[in-house]
Amino acid sequence: MPNEHEIKSEKILVKEIFSNLWFRIPEYQRPYIWGRDEIDDLLDDLSFAHDKKPDQEYFLGSFVYQSKKAGSTPGQEFDENDLLDGQQRMTTLLMLFACIRDLSDNPKVKTSCQRSIFQEGDDIDEIPERTRIAFAIRHEVQNFVDDFVKAEGGTNRKAELEELSDKSSDPSVKNMARAILKMREDLADKNASTDRPLDLDSFIRFIRNRLLMIYVATEDLEDAFRLFTILNDRGVPLRNSDILKSQNLGALTNDREKEKYAKLWEEAEGELGDDFDRFLNHLRTILLKDKARLNLLDEFEHKIYNPREKEKSTGELKPSLLSKGKETFELVECYLKHYNQLLGGNNYDQTGGSFEFDNLIKVMLTGLPSTDWLPSLMRYFDRFRYKRLLDFLIQLDNQFSSDWIAQYTPTARIERMNNIIRTIESAGSADEVFSVDDPFRALLGFNFDEDGFNRTIETAVYKRRYTRYLLLKLDYLYADHSNRMSLETLSVEHVLPQNPKPDSHWCKDFTEEQRQQWTDRLGNLVLITTQKNTSQGNLDYADKKARYFEKRITTCPNSLRVLKNDRWTPVELDANHKSVLSKLREHYGFSGA
Repeated sequence: MPNEHEIKSEKILVKEIFSNLWFRIPEYQRPYIWGRDEIDDLLDDLSFAHDKKPDQEYFLGSFVYQSKKAGSTPGQEFDENDLLDGQQRMTTLLMLFACIRDLSDNPKVKTSCQRSIFQEGDDIDEIPERTRIAFAIRHEVQNFVDDFVKAEGGTNRKAELEELSDKSSDPSVKNMARAILKMREDLADKNASTDRPLDLDSFIRFIRNRLLMIYVATEDLEDAFRLFTILNDRGVPLRNSDILKSQNLGALTNDREKEKYAKLWEEAEGELGDDFDRFLNHLRTILLKDKARLNLLDEFEHKIYNPREKEKSTGELKPSLLSKGKETFELVECYLKHYNQLLGGNNYDQTGGSFEFDNLIKVMLTGLPSTDWLPSLMRYFDRFRYKRLLDFLIQLDNQFSSDWIAQYTPTARIERMNNIIRTIESAGSADEVFSVDDPFRALLGFNFDEDGFNRTIETAVYKRRYTRYLLLKLDYLYADHSNRMSLETLSVEHVLPQNPKPDSHWCKDFTEEQRQQWTDRLGNLVLITTQKNTSQGNLDYADKKARYFEKRITTCPNSLRVLKNDRWTPVELDANHKSVLSKLREHYGFSGA
């Protein structure tokens, strides 16, 4: 076993891994997530290598662990290793041993597989019973391993495994049940092959004696974390958020709290997926109110937990904004509730018996270039809940979108959002957030660039990044908010086509100069709810309306309004252009250009 700060790396056979090493899946690790494709790949690779090169070593990949001596943590009776990288492969191999054990009729194969899964206890020799891989504070997973992996014949219980694979609320249990069913299916198919049937005795001998991995081990957790990303192969690499979770779990001393917050974190990761890291970055923004300059982990460590910057007035280091452990988890828990409530689409009753709030959220999530506006919304909700919440969201959306449309840089847009957070935190009430009596507070709060916005929307906007957003916003403004808006499969379409046929009515009704002037402007654009069809998109207006638009516009209020016109000439187009610009300016509180 390596000494502290010593990094040890060697190649090792699977037989030695599952005979001499004991692993623990720590609290910060994510669930077991391998599916059918990963299982297929692994078994195909192993069976191919076994068939074609049975006497050669086969490299499966690498794994990284932190060595922990007995007694290094409370309640730890034996030497064990926290598995940082390699959980998916190691857990899969453990289940593969169980499947082969239950499919084989050879007593020696059964015994070999069983010894790889767990060590049988012996009171006389004081040998403890231990499972080769223990799942820390994940009782549901450990119970599954005990019932279906450790117990001889456990993988034969097909009906129970199928039920767990479909109905278990624990993602690891669900995926592990599916993995066992898939491995049993593949092994049975390979064994029944008429070409080259798989001999389980030979296959397990190959796995144990030819399958090779490389391990990297250290007693220092930070060293181990630095190494896991470099050597990851088939597994799922940890993220900065996983390390952040580890550090905060390590600051807890109460086991019940560890279990509670580890599950909270894991469930949030499962629900939000890649958005979970973005959510944590939003929390960072709420705390720091500035643009991120470092990665997530360093931002929390060096700006929130242990600030390195000094106060300009005193020269002293800035105070910690948050403590590791319970305080951090409580903050995450609090804002997760806010996040899920605000974005969950269930604010009808709390916002005046209307879907106006939920519909605007959907428009923003669908049409805006980023979610940098979310920290401001969550902070407002944390302070004032539903008090003038719709008013705030409308102003927030108008600020963020007008800055974007007026071509402010991302940094400038983010700083504007941070100023709004400062205004929220300095306000004594919801009403004060909207106050413009104090010029300084107005600068910190909402401050729209009317001229920049007006200049942009007057010009040709097609193929600009904000084109779809402007049309979504018009749909929102014309919508009946007693119903939810449907924003699926949307495309931008020209009413006057970009390339009409020379003998079409379009070329008769519009001069070449008019087509150049109007084709890509907002008044000539609508959203459709299915994919484009170029051939029908060039039809004359009457045919296009009947044969094309009616099939492709079902839930777009602005588009339905536009298509009430019986014809589309420069007169109708000009009138619609003025109408939609007036609608937008009224909503933003802007005057005409």
